[in-house]
Amino acid sequence: MYKIISCLLMLSLGACAQSPNKSTLNKSTMSEIKNKFYSTTNKEKLVLADSVWKQVLSPEVYQIAREKGTERPFSSAFETSKEVGTFHCAACGNPLFKSTAKFESGCGWPSFFEPITKSSIIYIPDNSHGMVRTEVECGKCKAHLGHVFEDGPPPTGLRYCINGIVLSLEK
Repeated sequence: MYKIISCLLMLSLGACAQSPNKSTLNKSTMSEIKNKFYSTTNKEKLVLADSVWKQVLSPEVYQIAREKGTERPFSSAFETSKEVGTFHCAACGNPLFKSTAKFESGCGWPSFFEPITKSSIIYIPDNSHGMVRTEVECGKCKAHLGHVFEDGPPPTGLRYCINGIVLSLEK
């Protein structure tokens, strides 16, 4: 048991040491590529061909949002951010979370205890990697956001563990 805990600790410290520069991480996701489908006001479902998503998303956002990737823990500038505003899907602009629902869980990714609305998130059973989890996707474009767990704070008891690279913050 001691060896397992030691290995996990070393892996998590290694991930922290390899973190990209947090100050530039999220600036590159939206500013370099013009996404004509990004809208914080249009609520219509957005269905695009994979080839179109590749053209309008940065490679980093595409890998997480469309290929269900995961960013390294502790690499997102949003993980410890205290900025006030609304977090949107970086792929389509759908409002997802208010900053008032954000909390520091220590898990390595931005965490929230509730979405803005029930329809802003889609819940999908995820039994990959030998785990039983619930994946969360954007309710507008079905971008992979992360997972939700039942170990969060009151009032919901939920922890939405979200990849920061697929979030944009409107202050």
